[in-house]
Amino acid sequence: MKMHVKAKDEVIVISGKDKGVKGKVLASLPKSGKVVVEGVAMVTKHQKSRAQGQPGGIIKKEAAIDASNVMLVCQKCGKPSRSGVKVTDGKKIRTCKKCGEQID
Repeated sequence: MKMHVKAKDEVIVISGKDKGVKGKVLASLPKSGKVVVEGVAMVTKHQKSRAQGQPGGIIKKEAAIDASNVMLVCQKCGKPSRSGVKVTDGKKIRTCKKCGEQID
């Protein structure tokens, strides 16, 4: 499945319990069509200590959300927008659909 966002992209959540939250994509999971965004979809995990010096306990971490629930934020105009692809010199370049600037 083709993803419209990559790791380290700035995105905004457009639906779900964390709607309106901006964050950076930590991981992109193209096989399942999901992304992990920092500070979004926080879950608690009960972790057992694995090594002798490592403590166990309850930790909070980000869960994966569907990629269709996030929208790319353009660095130039600062607005959430769809991304397009332009081919220049045989290379595909992602562009902002609102201002036309290069995203990568």
